[in-house]
Amino acid sequence: MRVLVTGAKGMLGAALLSCLENQHTAVGADFNDFDICREAAVQNAFRDIRPEFVFHLAAYTDVDGCEANPQSANGVNAQGTCNVARACEEVGAVLAYISTDYVFDGRLGRPYREDDVPNPVSVYGHSKLAGERYVQSRLARHFIVRTSWLYGPHGKNFVATILRIAKDRGEIRVVDDQRGSPTYTGHLAQKLAQILNVQAYGTSHATAAGNCSWFEFAQAILSMGGLEGVRTLPISTAECGRPARRPANSVLENRRLAETGVGPLPHWKEGLAHYLREGQRLGEFVLPGADAREQLVQGRPLPKELTREAN
Repeated sequence: MRVLVTGAKGMLGAALLSCLENQHTAVGADFNDFDICREAAVQNAFRDIRPEFVFHLAAYTDVDGCEANPQSANGVNAQGTCNVARACEEVGAVLAYISTDYVFDGRLGRPYREDDVPNPVSVYGHSKLAGERYVQSRLARHFIVRTSWLYGPHGKNFVATILRIAKDRGEIRVVDDQRGSPTYTGHLAQKLAQILNVQAYGTSHATAAGNCSWFEFAQAILSMGGLEGVRTLPISTAECGRPARRPANSVLENRRLAETGVGPLPHWKEGLAHYLREGQRLGEFVLPGADAREQLVQGRPLPKELTREAN
């Protein structure tokens, strides 16, 4: 199948292309190839590429940046997605649009299901929800895949940031009143590649199994990376003082993945172990803990206390 991936140079795009290349004719596109905000440019590119399936990953993902630049956020995440959906309609391609937990307000006392009513509380969330609406209105054959808390190689991410701060400062302050499911891009990319084989169109949630707070995630990063001696302090979202509101509860129930036969992603701690191995191999960071580093690089089983359920 001829598959187009927009946002191909991002963390998830790079991982997805790697998964697709062995079984499909995969074409990666980024801003230098065509600007999704220009409808004519998108249509011309799609006429040349003639994709049968499109993974639309290109987005303005700087949540605080979106708050300061709502016009740009809506131009990319909403109108840009509309342009991609129209181009898919013209060439007859199936569209998979990658969305986010930020379409919810985070006030629900349980994991969010696919049929829960969205209620975004930030510019980023509103712009991504508008993208969802455009996809739903233009295409019968579509997938909307909501995910959260992504990290992986080839991009700025929470894991690499925690390791850098731990090395530079020796003390970390991390938000402890937001919960979600840290999702490794390598595992998510494998699941996205599998939806090419199903026709259960509609909205799905795709996140790692289990959940934790950002503070608990940071503790696991330091422990598995051999940095247990670093002082870690929990703080509130209010103390963090970020411009955009964040959902306090970003945990998503992955019911439709099971129903369609794609199946769940591995636990977030398994994803973290994979990324620590990969990041070490790629030189994105150096893990100072010799024992932990040796276990991760060689792929040996981690201690039970590091792999037990977080919730």
